[in-house]
Amino acid sequence: MIIKKYKALTEKEAILLAKEDLGPDAIVMNVKKIKPGGIMRLFKKTRVELTAAIDDDMEEQAATAAPMSSSVKSEDEQTIDLRQKRRGESTEEPFLFGKAFGENKDSYSEEAQNAIEEKINSIAKLLEQQVQTQKSAETSIKEAANQVIPSGEVAVRTEEKETEQSGNKVVDLVIKQLIDSEVTEAHAKEIIDELTVKDDKQPIDNILANVYQKIVLKLGEIQPLTAGEKKPKVVFFVGNTGVGKTTTMAKLASLCTLDMKLKCAMFSIDTYRIAAIEQLKTYANILSAPMEVVYTPEEMAQSVEKFKNYDLILVDTAGRSHKSEEQKDDLKQIIDSVKEYETEVFLVVSATVKYADLLSIANTYGELFDYNLIFTKLDETNGLGSILNLKLDTGKPLSYVTWGQNVPDDIGVLDPQIIAKKLLGGGK
Repeated sequence: MIIKKYKALTEKEAILLAKEDLGPDAIVMNVKKIKPGGIMRLFKKTRVELTAAIDDDMEEQAATAAPMSSSVKSEDEQTIDLRQKRRGESTEEPFLFGKAFGENKDSYSEEAQNAIEEKINSIAKLLEQQVQTQKSAETSIKEAANQVIPSGEVAVRTEEKETEQSGNKVVDLVIKQLIDSEVTEAHAKEIIDELTVKDDKQPIDNILANVYQKIVLKLGEIQPLTAGEKKPKVVFFVGNTGVGKTTTMAKLASLCTLDMKLKCAMFSIDTYRIAAIEQLKTYANILSAPMEVVYTPEEMAQSVEKFKNYDLILVDTAGRSHKSEEQKDDLKQIIDSVKEYETEVFLVVSATVKYADLLSIANTYGELFDYNLIFTKLDETNGLGSILNLKLDTGKPLSYVTWGQNVPDDIGVLDPQIIAKKLLGGGK
């Protein structure tokens, strides 16, 4: 793991410096503002310090592809060269932290400055304290043993004990933190086993940075909802009762209509709950979107044909037990009735459900069709390990997370960096 710091006048310039040095695979670890000191501070600008990291192998590849000059330039010279370079370049979106839960774009930049630094510092201090406590306990044991065992024998026994535990203290504490965040023990150890650096001789920050990067990579590429290549694209929201399918669909309908400027229609086949239909009608009226209630596969095909010029048709399905074969067959028939069109399925699951049940639900629906995952009710739990667990156990793409009832707010594209930070104990 290579960790470097870059200073510039703006966050974007610091990021571009990092990309130029380490390559596009680098991960931002921390961004913070540095206020000028001294008597002339009123006449100096606030600067930005960015910490970035990359695996050793990736860093070597980046160095081979774009070798750095042997001369070392000052921070101001780097900034000037960067500005000159950018005048002739096309605009490129920097690799920034994603949107955090419940934060808007304006407030997020301030959070990004402290997000990973808070994680690294708080966890590092905690681990150091626990390691120090453990060492103090060992010292007390030695002192007590000296009273009853000859000193030479104590030394031998102590050396054997320290050799036995060497290289495990920090790693064990990181595994414990992941398990406390409800990552399964098997997956926590899998992440640690893949690390190239995991002993006490390495700084705690390096180990945490390695674990952080592994989690981000394992969460994979996020796949949000997009319009299809052909009109219409039919999108189904499926899942068990009470996970928030109707509200989630309404939030995405709002985003697609208002932000993405797509033409959307809303269907409901949740004929078991009259309240769900009325709720969806209310949202449809606000968005000026057509709303249809569908009862059979034949009606589904006919209704989709009626709105064939729309970009998206969002379909709210009834909450179903994944153990009911009859209900699963009904759902599959509905989806198969429009297989001539491009379709997409989102499995909506609650982050508050115990993981054994989540895995059973996911595997059952996986026997019927492919799907992307949406996790709801993140505001009702502190253990987000099920997100990583389900991704690793099913291999299904992750898409969105929700954290409240507000429409069209309280939803966002899942951010692997935010999830990794929270799994490691960072943030609140």
